[in-house]
Amino acid sequence: MAVGMLLDLDKCTACRGCQAACKEWNDLPADSTRQTGTYQNPPDLSPTTLTLIEFQEKEVGGRLGWYFFNKRCVHCTQAACVDVCPTAALQHNALGFVSFDRDACNGCGYCAEFCPFQIPRMEMLDGFQGKAKASKCTFCQDRVTNGIVPACAKTCPTGAITFGDRDALVQTGKGRVAALQSRGKTNARLYGETELGGLRQMYVLPETASFYGLPENPQLPATLSLWQGGVRPLGYIAAGLTALGLAFNWLTARKLAVARATEKEE
Repeated sequence: MAVGMLLDLDKCTACRGCQAACKEWNDLPADSTRQTGTYQNPPDLSPTTLTLIEFQEKEVGGRLGWYFFNKRCVHCTQAACVDVCPTAALQHNALGFVSFDRDACNGCGYCAEFCPFQIPRMEMLDGFQGKAKASKCTFCQDRVTNGIVPACAKTCPTGAITFGDRDALVQTGKGRVAALQSRGKTNARLYGETELGGLRQMYVLPETASFYGLPENPQLPATLSLWQGGVRPLGYIAAGLTALGLAFNWLTARKLAVARATEKEE
C-alpha cells in the first residue's frame, strides 16, 4: 500500500502540536530565537525543526485574516534529492515516501541545492574539516514502517493532518476542495495529486499555491539532467581515481617498509 498524508490548511488552527510532536519524537532541541513581530516561531526550518507552522497575515477580499501553512518535506515521487544523493542516504521507500539515513549523509548539500521546494537544511558539524549533515522530515519512517501513525498526524487535534492510503486521501482531498469551492473559495485546490509524479504529503489549499509560497507548477531543476549526464559520472570517476591513488600510495609505503625491515635484518 502506498501511504500518504493530507494536510488540510482550512482546518489548521496553528496550535503547533505537529511541530512540537515532531521535535519530541525525533528528540530535537528547541531553536534559540527572538521576537520579530510575528507569532511564528522559529522563523524557518532548520536542522532541528523539520516541520514548521508558518503564520501569514493577509488581506483577501477586503478582509484581513490569518493563514497558516504547514512547511515540511513533501516527499516527491520524482525526487531530485534522491537523484543527486551520492551516498544513497536519500531513497524511495517501498511505501512511497523519501526515506533519509543521516548516518549515510556526507554533507555534500546537493539535496538542498536541487530541491524545488528548498526544504533540506544543512548542519555544519565541523567548519574546519567541512563536515556537515542534511536534515529533513523523514515521514516518521521508524513509526510508519512499523505500522504506527506519524507523530504529527497522531497529535493533530482538528484533523488537519490525515495519514493513510494515498489513493483514498486523494479522494478525500477532492471532496474537501469541492466543499471549499461551494463556500466561495474559488481558488481552492488539491496540491500534490500529480505534481512531480505525485507528492506523498498533499495539501488542501483554500487559496492558490503561490499564496502559501508554493510553486504553482513545480519542476525538476533544468540543471538536474546536466548533473545526471555529466557532472555526477565525473564525480564517480574522480572518487575512483582518488581511491586508486590512495591504494597505490599505501602499497608503495608498504613496499618501502618491508624493504627497510629486510635491510635491518640483513
